[in-house]
Amino acid sequence: MQSKEELKQQVIEKVKSNDISLITLQFVDIFGTAKTCAIPPREIEEVLNNGIGFDGSSIEGFARIYESDMRLIPDPTSFTILSPRITNKKVATIFCDVYRVEGTPFEGDPRYILRKNLEEAKKMGFNYYVGPELEFFLFKQTDGIEPVPQDHGGYFDLAPLDLAFEVRGEAAATLEDMGIQVEMGHHEVAPGQHEIDFRYGDALHVADAVITYKYALKAIAKKHNLFASFMPKPLFGINGSGMHVHQSLWTRDKNAFFDKNGKYGLSETALYFIGGQLQYIKEIISVLAPTVNSYKRLVPGYEAPVYICWGRRNRSSLIRVPEYFVGREKSIRAELRCPDSSTNPYLAFAVMLKAGLEGIKNKIEPPNPVDEDVYEFDDAQLKEFYIDQLPGSLGEAISLTEKSMLAKEALGDHVFSRFVEGKKKEWKEFSMAVTSWEWQRYLPVL
Repeated sequence: MQSKEELKQQVIEKVKSNDISLITLQFVDIFGTAKTCAIPPREIEEVLNNGIGFDGSSIEGFARIYESDMRLIPDPTSFTILSPRITNKKVATIFCDVYRVEGTPFEGDPRYILRKNLEEAKKMGFNYYVGPELEFFLFKQTDGIEPVPQDHGGYFDLAPLDLAFEVRGEAAATLEDMGIQVEMGHHEVAPGQHEIDFRYGDALHVADAVITYKYALKAIAKKHNLFASFMPKPLFGINGSGMHVHQSLWTRDKNAFFDKNGKYGLSETALYFIGGQLQYIKEIISVLAPTVNSYKRLVPGYEAPVYICWGRRNRSSLIRVPEYFVGREKSIRAELRCPDSSTNPYLAFAVMLKAGLEGIKNKIEPPNPVDEDVYEFDDAQLKEFYIDQLPGSLGEAISLTEKSMLAKEALGDHVFSRFVEGKKKEWKEFSMAVTSWEWQRYLPVL
């Protein structure tokens, strides 16, 4: 393993050898909004060694004015050069950790929150790997308020070489340029809906990749006079966009989820991990699906999970264990299907991991798997299988999070309190807003 000094020196050499003209320093606020500042290349050595100061009071959920001085410390392992498909300038970017001026990690930094939970996993002997699938829509640039899908294709449709095909292909190539290994891209179920999957990896750097992915997709779509949206449910009556996350725990080079003698090939560790996530999912769903709009996706009939259960082939379940091919035991994993791309990926992976680890520590056994289509179950069948349901709104979800010790431990006091406060405010504003649906329903008749 390379030392920090060696990694820093590699970054300095890459900046020089690639004739970089500008370097952006990236981080996110607690709600997952990407933030950035830029430095000239001559400053890179100084910033790598000592960081750069900024006003934390200007960042949502970070700090009050009297405690605002903070520093960005670049993580040299995250250094990448922006693809020439995005910009014709030589620009590099690097993700940063946020520190207080006295040199301690800032407890409100989402990257720090994820690191802290990953350290807990390491103490238990595990590394946490994730592979998210981000769905998105491509919309036409129009003057109207309601978005218009770019195409009318369906799941895995073989479209002609149209604009969407070009955007998806160019976006995949852009991600590859920036070191993100693309595994597959395809049209999704709804008109204008697409997905590009990239290779799984350690949760911290995959969270960085999610931020880069969203930026790259938006930049490429804009070049083609389209706009890419990761809104969970942009249109009524069609499928929404999720961010299914494939998860596994590893001990060195061994997948700790695999046991050739276990049901579905799952080890006790995997079953307890699934049990923990199922038990705590209602307490953490507000982090995984954090917007008012998220809960308009999480309804029956649109391939989004609503019922708290798990299974194998069952895509109506909250957690799905995909089948693996003989000889590819390392690929066994548990796919959590309720998150969407409006989430902060650092916080999402942190609470998902925490719930799974609690399952392992407390040996929480999951209920029996359900391989039938749960959407077809009536109330009696749901009761028979002890199947509970996800909260139906952000208001209901955040009230459960507010009471959760697990969420508080995973997020820490600072992020927990500010996240809950921010989401309660969002729900209150939505509850008071007058919508076009209300105008159409009530204005002519009341």
